[in-house]
Amino acid sequence: MSNGAGKFFGGLIVGTAIGAAVGVLFAPRSGKETRQVLKRSAQDLPQLAEELGSNVQYQADRFTEQAQRTIDETLVRLQEAIATGQEASRKLQEELALSMGGSPNSAISEGDHAIEDEE
Repeated sequence: MSNGAGKFFGGLIVGTAIGAAVGVLFAPRSGKETRQVLKRSAQDLPQLAEELGSNVQYQADRFTEQAQRTIDETLVRLQEAIATGQEASRKLQEELALSMGGSPNSAISEGDHAIEDEE
């Protein structure tokens, strides 16, 4: 419920205010009564606007919190995937070194030198 909810509630409040004004104008009342009703409706608008602002702020805060949680969870999964990839790479280097008859540490250091040479 992000920006769409704010637009919906804003439209709801504006539509309600317009509908009330049109309804009052076409109601079978005297001009004096109609003006009094319009005056009361106009006095309610600041409160409606404040409620709308509070609602939009609440929705924005919820969206921000949800986005932050999603970012944090994604970061943790990414770090886990990187660690898993590094571990798999280390094991593969050890297997390669053993199959070539060398020690696992020499293959790793040779791999590091090859990477440094490429840079």
